[in-house]
Amino acid sequence: METIANTTVLSNFACVGRLDLLQRLLGHLYISGEVYEEIQDGLEAGYEFYEGIDEFIYPFVETGWLRLVSMEEAEFRHFRELPAQLHAGEASCLAIAYERGWALLTDDQRARKAARKLRVELSGTLGILVRAVEAGLIALDEGDILLQKMIERGYRSPYGSLRLLLENE
Repeated sequence: METIANTTVLSNFACVGRLDLLQRLLGHLYISGEVYEEIQDGLEAGYEFYEGIDEFIYPFVETGWLRLVSMEEAEFRHFRELPAQLHAGEASCLAIAYERGWALLTDDQRARKAARKLRVELSGTLGILVRAVEAGLIALDEGDILLQKMIERGYRSPYGSLRLLLENE
């Protein structure tokens, strides 16, 4: 299934230098033009972990695995109907995921609530970390270290360890 990511998930993996996990798990990942704008705003605000991200984005680089996508007419209509509390990046990704039948990666609680209401398949930072452990891309201890680093950099995780999530499966 195609997947589109909101800025929060990209930020969490970028800030610990592990965007590669998203690529290795998903192959490619879509981002909306609005998410790209949020990344550019982040660069201007001094979020250095975004530096060099353009080298992963198609169409800027032919081999880019982050694929820039724009909303189409129906998606624009849906975008305007979403809750006003959603940022443009979240709302655009949700509208695209809903209209195209894609999965959505987001950690934003309001976006997740709206996605569940629309029955859009969801995951987020924790889900990606768990999948990376299950796929053998990282060990559980490394996943927990990455999670702790993300939390130290501002990620508000409901869990302090992936162990609890893996035990409940």
